[in-house]
Amino acid sequence: MANRLPPLSLYIHTPWCVRKCPYCDFNSHEPESGANDLPEAAYLAALLSDLDGDLALASGRTLQTIFIGGGTPSLLSPTFYRQLFDGIRERLAFSPSIEITLEANPGTTEQQRFIGYREAGINRLSLGVQSFRPTQLSALGRIHTGNEAVTAIGEARAAGFDNLNIDLMHGLPQQTPEQAMEDIDQALALDPEHLSWYQLTLEPNTAFFSHPPPLPEEEALWDIQEAGHQRLEQAGLRRYEISAYARPGCQSRHNLNYWRFGDYLGIGAGAHAKLSSIDSQGKWQIERRWKTRQPNAYLRRANDPRGFLAGQQLIEPRELPLEFAMNALRLTEGVPLADWAAHTGQPEALLLARLHSAQEKGLLMEMPEKLRASPQGLLFLNELLALISEE
Repeated sequence: MANRLPPLSLYIHTPWCVRKCPYCDFNSHEPESGANDLPEAAYLAALLSDLDGDLALASGRTLQTIFIGGGTPSLLSPTFYRQLFDGIRERLAFSPSIEITLEANPGTTEQQRFIGYREAGINRLSLGVQSFRPTQLSALGRIHTGNEAVTAIGEARAAGFDNLNIDLMHGLPQQTPEQAMEDIDQALALDPEHLSWYQLTLEPNTAFFSHPPPLPEEEALWDIQEAGHQRLEQAGLRRYEISAYARPGCQSRHNLNYWRFGDYLGIGAGAHAKLSSIDSQGKWQIERRWKTRQPNAYLRRANDPRGFLAGQQLIEPRELPLEFAMNALRLTEGVPLADWAAHTGQPEALLLARLHSAQEKGLLMEMPEKLRASPQGLLFLNELLALISEE
């Protein structure tokens, strides 16, 4: 059955950060004992125990990608990651071309750490720069300066990293279109292989949601979006997903697996997973699973017979069209129409009956062999999703 299932990735969550940013709604926590005294040994043992409980879900598949997110994964040492990967290899096969990404904060790294991460097997870095401007960095609660971000990227290059993403935000407090373009120009001067460029949004349960900062007006946001897209494309970074640009061949393979509705295991505090299976009648089933969220509670689960699982949910057949479309339509290349039937269990004819309205509204490209959002559809993705997944 393994060869009939989608490709398999692994997501690893590290929940600690030096300071919680006011816009962040991720599962991140300031450590009680300080960022220099993290429970590395206990967390390593918990992660591998967590993986042991999920091994049957891999169904004999080889890992194609690993992504370590947070929190701030670069707070943990290279030794931690070397031992972690050794433990994972004892349990799961790695693809010879496996992509292993580590998220790093420019304020928590130096060259020796980068060298250690590279030697541990990490071959892709994602640096959370967000902005190079002091006023914006201060407003976002970031602990690094623009100069430190530039230095960190140079040190990563010197350590041998030739696949590097810069995370950059726009629509920041009191940001002008000119300032947003200056951030892009500074990022481009560093010649990244990949750039994640996304608009600041005010998410529930964040400090910014409770006390909103002064954000640019709607017209300025549109100007930033249009000008930034043109600037990045002209520099040779092609948009392949709503908020992701890459040089040819440098797209994030891990994220592509998400958007193409591949499978992924999730270990670590609050980690999520999506797994496929085929029932006795030959029908696809999709299950989502998530782990205990609070770091201390997660560590206590290492000695709990209940394991680390906090919840799981089988996706109802009627929900599969929206689940699939929410991922696939983020990709600028679109997906073959045949994938719709394969992943949702609905006949292609039913989808085609829904596409006419979306095409009339200019939200879909007229490509009969593919389901592909137009540039307008990428901007108004929620409207497009509603049209093609309605019951």
